[in-house]
Amino acid sequence: MTVRHDPAGHRFVADTPGGQGELIYGFFADTVLNLEHTEVPPAARGLHVADALIRAALAWAREQGYSVMATCPFSQRWLAAHPDERPGPRA
Repeated sequence: MTVRHDPAGHRFVADTPGGQGELIYGFFADTVLNLEHTEVPPAARGLHVADALIRAALAWAREQGYSVMATCPFSQRWLAAHPDERPGPRA
């Protein structure tokens, strides 16, 4: 699965059989990437699309030197289940 970064739209996008999955992000205090919303089309659920979107966002955050926080409930659960994946200081 290919995940694309759309910096102008503040999102990561993956094409799926049912349409686009996306993870929308914003910034908090200029140094913290906030994972705000994750959406996957119903036809693509169970295909680990959200997992790929979050991993892409975390890799980008790591490259940019950002810490990460999540206001998206799915992303919060994902980060809690994968604490070693979070870049930077804990936010």
